[in-house]
Amino acid sequence: MIDRRLQVFHAVAELRSFTRAGQRLHMTQPAVTFQIRQLEEHFNTRLFNREHNRIELTEAGRRLDEYAKRILALYAEMDGSLREFSTGIAGTLLLGASMTIAEYDLPRLLVRFKRQFDAVDIKLSVSNTDGVVQMVVENRIDLGLVEGPVHNRSLTVKHYDIDRLVVVLPPDHRLATRKKIPFKSLQDVPLILREEGSGTREVFLEHAKQAGFELEDFNIAMELGSPEAIKSAVGAGLGVGVISMAALRNEIRLQSLLAIPLDPPIERPFSIVHRKQKFRVPAVEELLSFATEKGDD
Repeated sequence: MIDRRLQVFHAVAELRSFTRAGQRLHMTQPAVTFQIRQLEEHFNTRLFNREHNRIELTEAGRRLDEYAKRILALYAEMDGSLREFSTGIAGTLLLGASMTIAEYDLPRLLVRFKRQFDAVDIKLSVSNTDGVVQMVVENRIDLGLVEGPVHNRSLTVKHYDIDRLVVVLPPDHRLATRKKIPFKSLQDVPLILREEGSGTREVFLEHAKQAGFELEDFNIAMELGSPEAIKSAVGAGLGVGVISMAALRNEIRLQSLLAIPLDPPIERPFSIVHRKQKFRVPAVEELLSFATEKGDD
């Protein structure tokens, strides 16, 4: 029902790329270009400046994008609301989750949820905490589940679980006999951290700062984009990592890697975030309930 050209325009405006917009919308780059050209002809004005392989919104483009965001959000609200009359708790639920939650925590939650609400179609986008928060702000997803702190005042943040960060290292590492590892001991070893924007990284650096250490005080050997990548690097002897205890269940069982608490320990909440003013359909409300109540896996 909604004008496809508006969806294409908003994707290009957000990503500043015809190619990436096409990838998101499963369209070819020429098809994206054609839709934008049609929209520019309709309004008889340029919407983008294309110079030196860069794409920027014109003043008209910026104004159109303001309307596009509101129109697309209102359409999503209408679609979700009216579907409830005929299908009950059904429809599509757009979720975003940061890496650790998506890989190790969310699957168990969704198994329980789908047992009761099989008619709900769940689409998941995975990013780091900053990326998920941005998706919620831009109304691209209904709910976000993140492991890092959220400072955006336009969002409602509710803690639903507690996680613990630990040092992960090989069984033959010289620190392997420690019961706890202080931040000072991490200065003497190659340290493998998550990338910038990761909630795990931000929480670690925040606690390190409270203990009197800055990023420059550590020997950062690598910065990687997922817990799995960090575990592989640690297993290969490239350093020690700091990741969620939830990511190490299998390795601890197999004794292939060790998880040792930090001193002082780091605990952090897993949080669910959504826009304060966003209309929420029953499927969203039910998932909120599942996330905030403990149940059998």
